[in-house]
Amino acid sequence: MELVTTADGSKTLYHAGIGEHYHSRHGALQESKHVFLESGLQFFLKRERQQDAVSVLEVGFGTGLNFVLTADYCMQHHIQLDYCGIEAFPLPVETIRQMAYESYVDGAVWNGFIANYEQACRERVQLTARVNLQVAYTEVLNFAVEKTFDVIYFDAFAAVHQPEMWDDRTLAHVTKYLKPGGVFVTYAITGNLKRSMKALGFTIEKAPGAPGKREMLRAVFTGLPASSAAE
Repeated sequence: MELVTTADGSKTLYHAGIGEHYHSRHGALQESKHVFLESGLQFFLKRERQQDAVSVLEVGFGTGLNFVLTADYCMQHHIQLDYCGIEAFPLPVETIRQMAYESYVDGAVWNGFIANYEQACRERVQLTARVNLQVAYTEVLNFAVEKTFDVIYFDAFAAVHQPEMWDDRTLAHVTKYLKPGGVFVTYAITGNLKRSMKALGFTIEKAPGAPGKREMLRAVFTGLPASSAAE
């Protein structure tokens, strides 16, 4: 792993084995805020007029940037957060500490995350009075929980490097954990992805992308059968 400073001054990692960065080189912080926090979480809360509690499932927990920004927002706005990340290859806590994301969030969020991250990779933990975290240490197709979520952050490596993460089987498995009316967001948008999401019962939107990308995908689960959603 190589520590890399992105264009907005925030840090990411370069994974030489996969050949890709964990975040956009145009700005890790900007990308996370725009794609996941603003276009995902805040969009859902405004759309549902839901202000007291929210649950998030993240595919590709990585460095935890999406989580700490989400937790910080929820703490500031007095929202109860139940957060679950899926990560087949959890990073060492010392690597995450080097990302220095404490500059962007409340100290209680960052310190609670660092202190409890390793335990969260084994079980659900309470980081603060309002924030719960679990990092499911498993491959995505082996992920299983008996609950559904309000928002899915889909932050896997790009399809050119990990095509299996974007195929119909994986998308169907992940999205079955989304509540009707729930929101799915990702930094990418392709014809195949749009067709897959429509077939799974989603209405899709081409939303403005983060710096370096013109568009991204946001999709809302209608709860309709796939055949009805695809028509």
